[in-house]
Amino acid sequence: MAPTALADVADDHTLGQHLESISDAIDDVNSIKYDTQSKFDATKDKATFRQYEDACDRVRNFYREQHAKQTVAYNLAARARFYSASRPRPRMTIWQAMEKLDTLVDESDPDTSLSQIEHLLQSAEAIRRDGKPRWMQVTGLIHDLGKLMLFFPELGTQGQWDVVGDTFPVGLAFDPRIIYPDTFAANPDTRDPVYASPLGIYHEGCGLDNVMLSWGHDEYLYHVVKDQSTLPDDALAMIRYHSFYPWHREGAYRELMSDKDHAMLKAVQAFNPYDLYSKSDDVPRVEDLKPYYMGLIDEFFPQGELAW
Repeated sequence: MAPTALADVADDHTLGQHLESISDAIDDVNSIKYDTQSKFDATKDKATFRQYEDACDRVRNFYREQHAKQTVAYNLAARARFYSASRPRPRMTIWQAMEKLDTLVDESDPDTSLSQIEHLLQSAEAIRRDGKPRWMQVTGLIHDLGKLMLFFPELGTQGQWDVVGDTFPVGLAFDPRIIYPDTFAANPDTRDPVYASPLGIYHEGCGLDNVMLSWGHDEYLYHVVKDQSTLPDDALAMIRYHSFYPWHREGAYRELMSDKDHAMLKAVQAFNPYDLYSKSDDVPRVEDLKPYYMGLIDEFFPQGELAW
């Protein structure tokens, strides 16, 4: 391998390790703050995860940067880059995307020695064991694939703050139920008379489909799969909103919801425990499970390759 290629691989590993480290700390804070039950996590000792206090300082520093930089202007620019006709969009199957994600975040998770494919399979298998529908199983399998955005420089990803973390709407006043709300003070939108108003650029009952959520791996994956799969609306909501904690856990932004969103809220709340609490399950055997999940992938992504 050429020296520059080796350097690129090393950079990817380092970036992936930093990303997953802060992502894990964010999950730790959320898993302890929002400790709910489902069948698969009823007997899990959540004390084995790093404690809330240990994660808080790092997480607060992360959100200080995220909350300062997730502006309307940045979000409009991020979506413009995503949909630009001149942007090269690599083509990969879902399984190829899972393998590529493995190369980014290899051996980076301090809560588990699992590969990323094994972790994705853990989430999917927990959903499967609880007898959930096939579309929900495949949603668990793919829900973190948006982190692939780090591989594509044309998307203009700037760091951890625009990839991971809790999500929230931009274009209206930042709700105090967002984690660490005081850290929005450095965001210039707080001084814009429209963006800082209660409804901002939206209107009551406009529906979350019409709301611009902070750009990151959830929003990126939602935009990738919504027109390239046969996933139902519930699955798309799980992908897009599972990090939208101020909405699905704190009860914020109800004034923006449409009738459809009330059903989507129940779906996201059903999915959330599988996102937070599956890391300490038994190690899945990838080759044994691959045929089953390849069948699911073929069912919901019948065209094979996706444009990422």
